[in-house]
Amino acid sequence: MTLALTEEHTQLAASVRAWTERHSPAEAIRSAANSTDGGTAAYTDKLAPSLAEQGLFGLHVPEADGGQGYGLLELAVAIEQLGRGLVPGSFVPTTLASAVLVAGGVGGKLLASLADGSRTGAVALSADLAARAEPGGDLVINGSADHVLGAVGADVVILPALLQQTDMIWLAVDAASLDIAPAQGLDLTRQLGRVRASDVLVPAERRLAALKPESIADIAAVALGAEAVGIADWAVQTAADYAKIRHQFGRPIGQFQGVKHRCARMLVAAEQAAAAVWDAARALDDGVGSDGSDFASAAAAVLAADAAVSCMHECIQVLGGIGYTWEHDAHLYYRRAMTLRALLTSAVSHEDGWTERMAGLALAGVSRPVRLELAAEDSELRAEIRAELAEIAKLQGIERNAALGAGGWTMPHMPKPWGRSAGALEQLVIDEELRASGIHVPGLAIGAWVVPALIQYGTEEQQQRFLPPTLRLDYLWCQLFSEPGAGSDLAGLTTKAERADGGWRITGQKIWTSLAQYASWAICIARTDPTQPRHDGISYFLIDMHSPGVDVRPLRDITGNANFNQVFMDGVFVPDDCVVGEINKGWRIARTTLANERVALAGSWAFGNGVSELLQVANATPHPPMAKIGELVSQDQAISLLAIRATLKQLSGTEPGATGSVRKLLSMRHAQQIADLCWQMSAESGMLGGGHGAAVTKDGEPNGPHWARQILMTEALTIGGGTTDIQLNIIGERILGLPRDPEPPTP
Repeated sequence: MTLALTEEHTQLAASVRAWTERHSPAEAIRSAANSTDGGTAAYTDKLAPSLAEQGLFGLHVPEADGGQGYGLLELAVAIEQLGRGLVPGSFVPTTLASAVLVAGGVGGKLLASLADGSRTGAVALSADLAARAEPGGDLVINGSADHVLGAVGADVVILPALLQQTDMIWLAVDAASLDIAPAQGLDLTRQLGRVRASDVLVPAERRLAALKPESIADIAAVALGAEAVGIADWAVQTAADYAKIRHQFGRPIGQFQGVKHRCARMLVAAEQAAAAVWDAARALDDGVGSDGSDFASAAAAVLAADAAVSCMHECIQVLGGIGYTWEHDAHLYYRRAMTLRALLTSAVSHEDGWTERMAGLALAGVSRPVRLELAAEDSELRAEIRAELAEIAKLQGIERNAALGAGGWTMPHMPKPWGRSAGALEQLVIDEELRASGIHVPGLAIGAWVVPALIQYGTEEQQQRFLPPTLRLDYLWCQLFSEPGAGSDLAGLTTKAERADGGWRITGQKIWTSLAQYASWAICIARTDPTQPRHDGISYFLIDMHSPGVDVRPLRDITGNANFNQVFMDGVFVPDDCVVGEINKGWRIARTTLANERVALAGSWAFGNGVSELLQVANATPHPPMAKIGELVSQDQAISLLAIRATLKQLSGTEPGATGSVRKLLSMRHAQQIADLCWQMSAESGMLGGGHGAAVTKDGEPNGPHWARQILMTEALTIGGGTTDIQLNIIGERILGLPRDPEPPTP
């Protein structure tokens, strides 16, 4: 739940976190909050020199200007950890100022003095200042800027001013020439200042001419967003830790689903924000104003500050009365989170907030492609893969499918001979080369879950019998797991298997079975020993769907279509050679089936409801709800980024952690929200039924019947594959370590 992914960034984060714990403990934060200057004097005397000694002020500054020569991403990693520790003082405003100078092409002694910590800086994200040009290029400014973070005690303040009442320009002004007074801020650990300029002369070389006005806001979105991510992380961990030890009604409060789900949703918001800020920093490191950097920064601004505020609100709720006291640090973090959100809001005009800005960019066709840059050392591997695929590309239809299956291309992450034993990097190269060669690998559907189970637990005879035809798509599989009384709670199944000569006879009912009406074979779990505990006494079977006693009945869903089925089994005979693994040990195999995922940059599970369709409808709507559109576009970008981050973690040999579960949870709800908003934009046509077709009609209007049907269809997303509530339980228990739900009473 941090910005850091690579080993170098993880080490940097750990180093800054350790520094924070040593130099800015809780008592130091409390001392700053209780001081009259928000800890400015203590920061100047103690913290700033130590931060300078660590080289943190110049992380993002070029070496030629006295910095470390890294980028905004490294600075963001450091700021996140300092924000997590609520470090008081002017580090963030100073580094924001130096980042603006770097982007604006102003170097030399001024930048070097900020990079080595000998001078402090601040940036006014909004102001009411006018500038007039003097002979020779110098400028004179008049006006004011309120609510400038770090202005009190700063040596240089970067100010926006309107030149000749037409052009917005940015100037690096010596603080000594300005009238700066402290303002009583909400954040008790960092000061705001009011800046006044009365005929202040600013040399021409202090104009940041290479910088567009909106670029300042983009840089602020990264710096302030990184601090917001740190606060959100603190909130999640603080709430989860407290929920583990606080007991009510005889058990820890983290065991109550209301608290568990609250903490899980906090983690989801924090992960989403971290992904957006991480990518925005990467984009700006490619160059402020580079392709898609404004889009990435807008996503970060939309998600990060809100995540910090909402996570702190929820944290205080979990803490209860103790969180509402002055003595607990929660309100200090909450105050800073609220201040960060207000600062970021001030960085864009009131008529064009961050969500509206994001919507405007998206509707104008601006985007930030989510792609993974693979290592240069893959060239030899890539050439070998490309050559093999070139031969397969010459084949068509059944022959091509057979070649893909036999060569291990269908599921390359599986061990040989069924796959290619491909590691994370090779899988990604294969994906790229398959697309480049125009080869589409047909999906195995449920077969993709069958293959790993048979490889791990099946006999050699079972593997030889079932794997080759499955991989070449001769067999279509379905899954007989869920029952009317055992959906997400699969261990509660009642379908029974009884011993018979040469095999087993299975009797019971399964439900929500996709593809059952077409499948040749099914994987099925049934109870073989009802005397054993819930997760024991279950076995794993392979069932021929054409066997006597199998009755498939299509089940109409709320759209009126039969997309899945009920399957009744009445004494269906399954021979011993179709039992996978040990009798009564099938639960472990079922978990393998459900847990298997390959390394891939898959799209969201969305039934075709994506941002492209949303933008089509918005462009066809006279007055689209820009704020909501911007929010959904930002969330979509973060969902895609979570996949990239999970993949990068796997490539580096580390566990993806929460990213997979968070992404699944977000994707399910996101598709529903898009369908709902498009339906709302369809106005009265959304009352019509018979919805099929495209997002918009041939006449260029929102297709109301289509979106009404999509709303009905997407209800399945937060139910199938584990309901939203189950997903939240998984995040709370497996990621945050909250107490598991109590076991149900033994019947």
